[in-house]
Amino acid sequence: MDTPKRLVVFCGPSGAGKSTLTKKVLERYPQFALSVSATTRPPRPYEVEGTHYYFVAENNFKELIDNGELLEYEQVYAGSYYGTPKRELERIWAMGRIPLLDLDVQGAARLKQWYGAQGIFVFVHPGSLENLAQRLMARGTENPESMAKRLERARYELDQAHLFDFVLHNIDLVQAEAQLMALMDQVVKNKAS
Repeated sequence: MDTPKRLVVFCGPSGAGKSTLTKKVLERYPQFALSVSATTRPPRPYEVEGTHYYFVAENNFKELIDNGELLEYEQVYAGSYYGTPKRELERIWAMGRIPLLDLDVQGAARLKQWYGAQGIFVFVHPGSLENLAQRLMARGTENPESMAKRLERARYELDQAHLFDFVLHNIDLVQAEAQLMALMDQVVKNKAS
């Protein structure tokens, strides 16, 4: 009997804490593996090809679309495409692990159409738009124009939180982490069911 192909998707605005919480789940649970997305945006100085993203040229990304090799994709900002390669989930399932994905709202909605019953879809909420703006400023990666675009997009994303299985309010990281680990305990416990 095959083990059900489960997955967990984290979603929320940029700066909400998805990456931090994802890292904590991966440190605690060897049952999970991070699904690496493809993107056309340039890497940040600390990002590693194949670990953080697969960085591809826009024409190569469009080939992935045309060949049906992406489960979901979006042009999140002008010139910046993001997508989930089918081969990533298959790779992780072949290892007997649970894919953990960090996606935008639209990408998560598409994956929910494909894998709704198999997935746990978690929206990481920063508490408020003001909290989010402070986090983005502290990160030091945004110029005023990109900050405005991210906050505009965040307004839309926050309005979509009710569509997810769980809304995790990441106002206090310790509390959010405890709530998330309780949820992940249930996912791992029910992996074979």
